Amino acid sequence: MKNTLLGSLYLILASSIWGGMYVVVKVVVSVIPPLELVWMRYLVAIVALLIIGLITRQKWRIEKRYFLIIIAIGIIGNAISIVAQETGTMLSTAQMGAIITSSTPAFMVVFARLILKEQMTLKKGISVLLATIGVLLIVGIGDVNMSSTLGGIALFIAALTWALMSVLVKRLPSDYSQIVVTTYSILVALIVLTPFVLPRLDEINISQLTDPTIWGGLLYLGIVSTACGFLLWNRGLQMLNASSGGIFFFFQPLVGTLLGWLILGETIGVTFWIGSILILTGVLFVILEKK
Repeated sequence: MKNTLLGSLYLILASSIWGGMYVVVKVVVSVIPPLELVWMRYLVAIVALLIIGLITRQKWRIEKRYFLIIIAIGIIGNAISIVAQETGTMLSTAQMGAIITSSTPAFMVVFARLILKEQMTLKKGISVLLATIGVLLIVGIGDVNMSSTLGGIALFIAALTWALMSVLVKRLPSDYSQIVVTTYSILVALIVLTPFVLPRLDEINISQLTDPTIWGGLLYLGIVSTACGFLLWNRGLQMLNASSGGIFFFFQPLVGTLLGWLILGETIGVTFWIGSILILTGVLFVILEKK
């Protein structure tokens, strides 16, 4: 019970941090394009994680048989998912970003069944169906332009890949330090993204980076959202099964929607809320599932 409560707290904190992240990304991405932004926040995160690792005297050795899993986590979750997420946020709204990626828990049920052989029940199946319909409603709302539709598709890809990454984390030994695992997976993503980013760095207006809002947002994304958020999420997943752990994304759309409304002045339409209710209903089916 103690592990369940602590793991739940870790996941709630991570999801709440990421809910606020969409508002920050929406501001920073106006100056730094999505791909370059992911790369920069990972540079900041690596420095933060290495400092934390050195202070806490982590053991950095990983068994060879787990190398491929960490590489997959880095490429699928830290590279593809996050780039898709920030691209989608740039093309859509903070609320849409938070809500669509909240469908992740339902997709985690599917991947947990395929990869971890966790039981696939009727309730979990219904949750996947409801979440999928909810995502389609949000992406397909009639008053959005092509840019928002593409943003929704990118966010949908982000949700799928993050779900897969979250399940792969469960394939690693529970006694592995999440500081070490998170550092290595982010390093993999940084290496993969570098060849694509370096030729484009000169296109960024350096003078705009001196704006406290921009560099402050970058520090938040690197230290709080990436280093701390990933640590909390990965550690929480190790304490719960994959199907149950994903439900705590429920807190992400709540925080993201609230801040998007309060800070960015974004409006919320009826269809948006219908889709959101369907997604959250799907998440509740997972919550109520008897283990």
